[in-house]
Amino acid sequence: MSEIAFLLNGDPVVLTDLAPTITLLDWLRETRGLTGTKEGCNEGDCGACTVMVTGNDGARALNACILLLPQLHGKAVRTVEGIAGPDGALHPVQREMIDHHGSQCGFCTPGFIVSMAVAHLNGRTDHNDQLAGNLCRCTGYAPIIRASEAAATQPVPDWMEEDANKVATVLTGDIPPAGGDDQTFLPETIADLAAWYLDHPDATLIGGATDVGLWVTKQLRELRPVAFLNRIDEMRRIDITDDGVRIGAGATLSQLHAAMGDLHPSLAEMIRRYGSVQVRNAATVGGNIANGSPIGDSPPALIALGATLHLRRGDTLRAMPLEAFFLSYGKQDRQPGEFVEAVSFPRQPDRLRCYKLSKRFDQDISAVCGAFNITVDDGSVTAARIAFGGMAGTPKRASAVEAAITGQPWTADTIDAAWDAWAQDFTPLSDMRASADYRMETARNMLMRYFLDSIGGVTSVLEVHP
Repeated sequence: MSEIAFLLNGDPVVLTDLAPTITLLDWLRETRGLTGTKEGCNEGDCGACTVMVTGNDGARALNACILLLPQLHGKAVRTVEGIAGPDGALHPVQREMIDHHGSQCGFCTPGFIVSMAVAHLNGRTDHNDQLAGNLCRCTGYAPIIRASEAAATQPVPDWMEEDANKVATVLTGDIPPAGGDDQTFLPETIADLAAWYLDHPDATLIGGATDVGLWVTKQLRELRPVAFLNRIDEMRRIDITDDGVRIGAGATLSQLHAAMGDLHPSLAEMIRRYGSVQVRNAATVGGNIANGSPIGDSPPALIALGATLHLRRGDTLRAMPLEAFFLSYGKQDRQPGEFVEAVSFPRQPDRLRCYKLSKRFDQDISAVCGAFNITVDDGSVTAARIAFGGMAGTPKRASAVEAAITGQPWTADTIDAAWDAWAQDFTPLSDMRASADYRMETARNMLMRYFLDSIGGVTSVLEVHP
């Protein structure tokens, strides 16, 4: 690409003729000498590389190791070197980390400081969630949490407000147009993307790069041509009306989490366990769908809600049930030059429950993820939508199970009678996350869990009752 511009710790930076797959982490350490941002896992898990990125939508914590430089165009970046004031005054989170002995070996500390500073700026006090993406082997987290709690009551330093003001005024006024060439494109509108992608159907579309970033850091792939979608504001919208919900493909998982809190709390809770804050701040709904992963967590829930997928190729629009998009492992019903524009589902009473099983409770890939949306009238099942990830080569509906329980009394006997139907829907595999037998048994048990939940039983694994 020809040119990108952003702020780095308050100072303008203009870069020209860069390869599109240079990560912010590598550029900071190797080109700018800002080595406070650490390389740990290099895949977005450990948080040692956390930076603050501010745009017109506010400040977010992101993983620099899988953040590609073109994604920063028109943004402001603040590394750990920029958290203290211009005169060296410590930020409250830095001061409290010292006072509460929140650092031991110190390798993880810069990432913690940045995550804590972003949370402090945004007024977040859910410290466990905000720091779930920052790993520390030394402290046991307790002193870090105490430092976060102590800093939360202190005012935001003036210098931490500057990036938002500069992005809104100075940078927006002075920034050059988004650079582009035939191999790298930063579209501003869906129409621009549609026209370019029609001419470059072999291109890689990059939303948040939480998946594609690993192609670069782990597989060492050179990606060209590429289009970065994060500047298409119309693609990042979530529209909620009396009739339905439409989620733009560029909406992040953090946006979806906030939008689902009142509508479908179980989906929101499942998203809270999707990666870390840093990952959710970057990962997009469209990317989670379009990559076709059999263990992507959002497709089963959206399928259970009766979602429709909206595709675009040039000026041609196409819609289909979301479950029809996944044909087989690694293959989706998408034509050359066609991309996911949005996904929508009808407004409905909240009957959705999402159950995610993983070896680690937070920030882990699902072994099995089940989503259940069952309607019961007068004691009988009148409609059922059940979908799973981790049970087949694609996200998949449990059609035989749905048929087995529909029209039957909503009882434990009906669930037991549907036992054999599960084998008609799924033939799971064994892998490092779970055995085939475990997957099948836990999937069956999830339906019983849904039944117990629906009649007021205690089913939360996070609650202990005598």
